[in-house]
Amino acid sequence: MTFKYFVFLFACLLAGGVANSQQGNKTIQIDIHKLLNARPVTTVTGGKLQTWITGIDGGGKGDGYLTEAAAKLNGDKNAHALPDDPLIPANSSHPAILLHYKNGDKGNQTRNVAGINSFSFEVPHKKYTDLYLSLTSSEGSSQLHIKLTYADGSEVKDFLLPDYYNDIPERDANLSYAVHDLAKWGLGNKMTESDHHNIDVLNIHPDPKRVLKEVTLSKDKSGYLVFWAATGFIK
Repeated sequence: MTFKYFVFLFACLLAGGVANSQQGNKTIQIDIHKLLNARPVTTVTGGKLQTWITGIDGGGKGDGYLTEAAAKLNGDKNAHALPDDPLIPANSSHPAILLHYKNGDKGNQTRNVAGINSFSFEVPHKKYTDLYLSLTSSEGSSQLHIKLTYADGSEVKDFLLPDYYNDIPERDANLSYAVHDLAKWGLGNKMTESDHHNIDVLNIHPDPKRVLKEVTLSKDKSGYLVFWAATGFIK
């Protein structure tokens, strides 16, 4: 057995294990469109760049991401850009995740939060085995307080979201990547850094025995937060 074949066989076994672990669960993309207040991704609309407006860094004024099509139109070769398809495939750490940008759009794509602030969103009233929030924190880490409101009460969990430049340790119980190793672009869609930036995924681990109704996310003063998407596993 060659080494390459062994690697391929291991990958197949891993994928099978992930599929089995998700068997009986259904992936749902949570509707957060009412929360969206910012546009940090430059896309292509009508053959022209539809530029980012409120970015992912510098309090919203610093930098944004580009889609692959936008980077190509911008003249950036082999750029570490966001995939044109906003449906990020499932892997061993998270299900398929739908981000809220796309080529052809002109509207808001994320919820951006500076300083001490909070927001809430309802979820379909179900029992969730996992709930994944796609997030970035710039200007340092963001201390998050997540309130999960169930049909029979609530609980609060605290998480530290690292700066989006930082790598996540392997086998982290809470964090993984939606998209890893991205470039970023400043004003005028001029690339400022060529790689090493991420969109992270935080699993907030709701109680699978209780019916979840609402999630409230609060952050402390430090860090500039961007909320990209919420995706759940329901029984």
